[in-house]
Amino acid sequence: MVLADVMDLIDSSVANLAGPSIRADLGGGQVTVQWVLSAYTAAFALGLVTSGRLGDLLGRRRLFLLGMTGFTLASLACGLAPGAAFLIAARTLQGLCGSVMIPQGLALVKVVFPPQHLRKALTPVGPLMGLTMVGGPILAGWLLHLDLFGSQWRSIFLINVPLGVAAGGLALRVLPRRGGEDPAARLDLTGVGLLTAASALLIVPLIQGRDLGWPAWTYVMMAAAVVLLALFVVSQRRSAHPVITPSLFRKRSFVVGLVIVAGFYASLSAFVLVLNLLLQQGLGWSPLRTGLALIPWALGTAVAVLLGGAVLAEKLGRASLHLGLAIAVLGLLALWWSVAHWGAGITVGKLTPALVLTGFGSGLVFVPLVDFIIGDATPEEVGTGAGLLNAVQQFAGAIGVAALGTVFFTRAGAGSPHSFVSATELVLAITAGLNVVTLLLVGLLPKHAQQAHG
Repeated sequence: MVLADVMDLIDSSVANLAGPSIRADLGGGQVTVQWVLSAYTAAFALGLVTSGRLGDLLGRRRLFLLGMTGFTLASLACGLAPGAAFLIAARTLQGLCGSVMIPQGLALVKVVFPPQHLRKALTPVGPLMGLTMVGGPILAGWLLHLDLFGSQWRSIFLINVPLGVAAGGLALRVLPRRGGEDPAARLDLTGVGLLTAASALLIVPLIQGRDLGWPAWTYVMMAAAVVLLALFVVSQRRSAHPVITPSLFRKRSFVVGLVIVAGFYASLSAFVLVLNLLLQQGLGWSPLRTGLALIPWALGTAVAVLLGGAVLAEKLGRASLHLGLAIAVLGLLALWWSVAHWGAGITVGKLTPALVLTGFGSGLVFVPLVDFIIGDATPEEVGTGAGLLNAVQQFAGAIGVAALGTVFFTRAGAGSPHSFVSATELVLAITAGLNVVTLLLVGLLPKHAQQAHG
């Protein structure tokens, strides 16, 4: 499951760095390149919830292996793509296969490990998320720099092939053949159709709106998505086999936890975006130097997750989330001060203290947050719950990038180093505020995850 998560996170982060290289090699306009970068995210987000439900019906081990095999082959197809249209199709297939395998992995971990060991089992996930989010661009920058065998951008996709073969081999050996599936369950095709259509109508304008200047059709599509989501909710109340297990929404920890996830990942995605924009486009740093500058943030995240997962989450419960978000807010404010104080003269050393603090705070949030959301889910609920958790992460990240990216570019204006610094200050202040709101919402959670079902 951890290898699957690493493959997904690498794939969703490295392609952005390779965009210029892909465009130079394959041609196509800016919109074509945008879809090369975004097809994966769109397909992944569209398939998550339904795939989680399918795991309950068809078997999680079977779907994990199917998703892993498809993902690996699609990665190979991306690396061998002869043109932009082929690459977009392969990226779409990658995203769909990723949406099939990711919920099954988390659900199987929940089924295999007893409650008293689940937190320890999930401990590696947080640091890997942080390290991979930063390590992915570093790896991509290094591979692009090396240009192994003249592969240019293709190596960033081909790197998934040996990982996929290893993960598939391990999965065949160690995954349980039964994973809490419900043989009486059925798939609600009406609900699947409404949810998929609503998701598509939301994710497409979020992906393309900022680059196209938010034309009228983007707002029409998002309004239509809200209407279809309302129809989906109505259909689920009447369905004998709902796509999303209704009992999940009677769990306070699950509902509040998803709202907290939305705020946390929206701010996290925007934070990573604006730093990359400031350092690369504003100050002219290379992709590799930018990735290396973010290492202190990744290390802070990793150390905090190991500490938070093994010690603080169990002892402090909800208070560990308060502590992590409070430290993250202090780190973002320190980063805001650093950017405002040094401006275009900022260096890696001047960024490091604030980045370590921000990463440490974020790292304290990862493990307990997952614990609160699906820690008390039953075997029948965990597949859908894991899929919905990942879907909210994806959509929140897309919304954070779209909304705060628009704020950033509006403030950046002409694009001088000074305007990029000013835009970064504004977005960092907003992300700090969003984390404060998220921190206040934590008070609605039960004091400890293990008490959530009470």
